[in-house]
Amino acid sequence: MSYVDGFVIAVPTAHKQAFIDHARLGDEVFVELGATRVLECWGDDVPDGTVTDFRKAVQATPDETVVFSWIEWPDKATRDAAFATMQRWMEHPEEVDPRMDPARNPMPFDGKRLIMGGFAPVVDVTRGHED
Repeated sequence: MSYVDGFVIAVPTAHKQAFIDHARLGDEVFVELGATRVLECWGDDVPDGTVTDFRKAVQATPDETVVFSWIEWPDKATRDAAFATMQRWMEHPEEVDPRMDPARNPMPFDGKRLIMGGFAPVVDVTRGHED
């Protein structure tokens, strides 16, 4: 069964195009490492909650937009292998794919406030397909 990595990020609104450029370059690597789909979504209707919400979760400031992204993998093993490759790049920067090199493709947001996690789908309802 598929596996999904999800992300919530606060990106300076003024850096929208820089974020898109960064994502287009880096997301190609995820696909080459086996991802079946990468989706980057710029916040459009992100309401303030009473107790919590996306903006509070990433401590977004008024000049930032919340981005919701995910990577779909065919299975957890493919995702784990991709993450092992990226971990190796962190340990051996001379081997890093240039598209993932922070010096060449810097993150246009504060990575310390990025929220991420891996998820195993339990329900999948799509047109023409039900699990």
